[in-house]
Amino acid sequence: MPNNNVQPGELITLTAPGGGVVNGVAIRIGDLVVVPQVSAAAGVTFTAAITGVWTLAKATGTAWTEGLILYWANGTANFTTVATANQRAGVAAAAAASGDTAGKVRLDGVALGGAAP
Repeated sequence: MPNNNVQPGELITLTAPGGGVVNGVAIRIGDLVVVPQVSAAAGVTFTAAITGVWTLAKATGTAWTEGLILYWANGTANFTTVATANQRAGVAAAAAASGDTAGKVRLDGVALGGAAP
């Protein structure tokens, strides 16, 4: 491996924003939606997953089908099927009913831009 390799890309080290981060609760950091692997106070570095399949908060009112594109709704801190003013962040890894408050999300790990946080 070349000497300039910093770390594998599935997990990255970031700095917790104001309010900190909670282990396992998705959050937007810049243009990435990540899943913190530990809880950390604001200003503390933490390890975050940017890919993988996670059970995460889901907006109610719309059912998911496998492979459906999902968007991060920064205002409500959950995943939705609504593209307007939201950031594409992954796909549904399993079907979810419209009333479900959580669903299986496969994170893209790509900063695609979107609505400002």
